[in-house]
This record gives sequence, C-alpha cells and structure tokens, in this order.
Amino acid sequence: MLNLIGTYECKADVKGRVMVPAALKKQLAPVATSGFVIKRAVFQSCLELYPMEEWQLLMEKMSKLNRFNRKNNDFIRRFTAGVKTVEMDSAGRLLIPKDLSSFAGIEKELVISSAINIVEIWDKNKYEQAINEAASDFADLAEDVMGDESDANNGIS
Repeated sequence: MLNLIGTYECKADVKGRVMVPAALKKQLAPVATSGFVIKRAVFQSCLELYPMEEWQLLMEKMSKLNRFNRKNNDFIRRFTAGVKTVEMDSAGRLLIPKDLSSFAGIEKELVISSAINIVEIWDKNKYEQAINEAASDFADLAEDVMGDESDANNGIS
C-alpha cells in the first residue's frame, strides 16, 4: 500500500499546470507511469488525486454495489462526477482540469497534501481555513476516531 507523506505549497501556471514537488514526485515514482485519477472530494471543496492502482481498488469495491438500489446508483453518479485521468508530464507537472479547478476554487496558489494513499489538492486559503477550523475540535475528533479502549495496543500516541 502506498503511504504518502508531506504537505507542499505550490503555484499553478496560467494553463493550470502544477509542478509536483520533488519530494512528492519521488514518492509517486513507483506508480506515476500508470497515471492518476483526479476528482472532486466528497466532504471538502478540494480535489483528490488517486494513483491509478488505488483508484482501481476503490472501483473494485464500488462495483459490488447494487445499481438497482437508488441510493447506490445516486452515490456512484455523484462520486464519479467530473472524474478525469491525468498524467505527470516529462517535466513533472500535472494539468488540473479547469472544471475541477473551478470546483475547488484553485486559482494560482495551492496546497498539495498527502492523505495516506491519495493526495488532496487545495486552494491555499481554503486549506488554511479548513485546518484552522478543525484545530479547535481535533482532540475530540482524535479521541472519537482513534481512542477506542478495546484497541489499546495500536501504537499511536
């Protein structure tokens, strides 16, 4: 499983291309030749960049949903709305499609942030706002998500 690390501030050029930071590019090197899928995030106004292998695993899971269940069908449609494939060019840049840039409010300054096996791409101001808003209740969230007493040997402190 891919385990990406890092948060990077970048700039998009006038065509919407973003130079992938060298440290992240190195981490993505084993999966870069297969390409990536970029899509709207579900919970935030940012974009998610999936290495193709990670996307295929997710699609395998989603393909098991019964399409004759209206909620499943609606979920699949909304989840895959605006999905595009992208590749890193020979200069190490990613082209962010205009419609997805508009969705995320990305103009020039952006943040690329690792999220375990995918990468989030944010407008810089929206990223800072989301982090600041979450800071006040992060301790409670951490306890709710990771503080299960039955899992006392999880090694996270």
